[in-house]
Amino acid sequence: MGLLKFEVTSEDGRARTGLLKVKHGTVNTPELMPVATKATVKALTSDDLNELGVQILICNTYHLMLQPTADVIAEIGGLHKFMNWYKPIVTDSGGFQAFSLGLGKEHGVGKIYFPGDKSYIEAKKPQGNSIAKIDDKGISFKSIYDNSYQYLTPEKSIKIQEKLGADMILALDECTSPLSSKEYTAKSMERTHKWAKKCLEIHKTDQALIGIVQGGHWRDLREKSAKYIGSLGFDGFAIGGSLGKSKNDMHNVLDWVIPHLPSDKPRHLLGIGVVEDIFESVERGIDLFDCVAPTRLGRSGYVYVRPPFGTKKNKYRYKITARKYKMDDQPLDIHCRCKICENYSRAYIHHLLKTEELLGYNLISFHNVYFMVQLMKEIREAIKTGTLQEIKKEWIGEN
Repeated sequence: MGLLKFEVTSEDGRARTGLLKVKHGTVNTPELMPVATKATVKALTSDDLNELGVQILICNTYHLMLQPTADVIAEIGGLHKFMNWYKPIVTDSGGFQAFSLGLGKEHGVGKIYFPGDKSYIEAKKPQGNSIAKIDDKGISFKSIYDNSYQYLTPEKSIKIQEKLGADMILALDECTSPLSSKEYTAKSMERTHKWAKKCLEIHKTDQALIGIVQGGHWRDLREKSAKYIGSLGFDGFAIGGSLGKSKNDMHNVLDWVIPHLPSDKPRHLLGIGVVEDIFESVERGIDLFDCVAPTRLGRSGYVYVRPPFGTKKNKYRYKITARKYKMDDQPLDIHCRCKICENYSRAYIHHLLKTEELLGYNLISFHNVYFMVQLMKEIREAIKTGTLQEIKKEWIGEN
């Protein structure tokens, strides 16, 4: 298989630290990877990311296959040269767009759906009809750029990711909706299993290939999928698809899945990166996360902070564009030691965001990514010293 080695270096209960070694470097786990959707972490340069101590990025196959195309990136020398980023890169398979452009669009939901909780970041209103259709051979959709017809199969997904040249690539899967029936989820899971086997058969490069566990929020389906995907010889494993209708559902999914995955290979929880979710998932044995929230929320004016400074609704962030920060000369987070907090005031960044000055997006994104990098460092150190439960209480309180 691919050039991936994984070593567990310490444990605290089921939580663990590890060394994930791939072609372009070594990643200390557990770690949250920023999302470089279109070969960029929005508003941040590769120099910014290196200064922040970012270890690994994830890029989006769906977007890059359409613009500038995998052939263009391959001709230039692959994603690492294209982005001027020479540390590890993961690419997804394009399968998430089967959900986000399909049932997710129709249902107006994210990977987790909280009925009645309009404040949750992933809860959305229905956005219209699906522009993605799925059959047993692949996913058909219209390009969001030019409305051209596209058809993504396991073979095509792998070939595109091989051209992109990431260190770790994902098998094509179908990400299901939390509002899908058990019957549909079971059918989708079997399709994902067939695609996983096909991806293994056609993958020929030294890139590590990651299999994805599906099954929604049903225990029998999740266990069946974990056992099957875990038996196929992938270099690592990801947990994808719907994570249910509550945080408890997500925790159950992890409790069901992780015991059936090989302990000597990395585990990635796809699309999750909220502070409390990271703690709950790490203590269940997750090694990798990815999430767009630090930069996406930053561009909307949300600043990450250590508790207890945040708002009543969310103790880990506040909105800098609120009127009360117009004359505030304090740093974004009084506990933070990033260069933004050491050099700029809330008042200044409030001004930048209110006037839509581009510098504001860079400053707030830098701070938010720094916040997550430091959080993951703190979690790794706590696992090594056997104090994970103590710092969890400091961050999120008693369960």
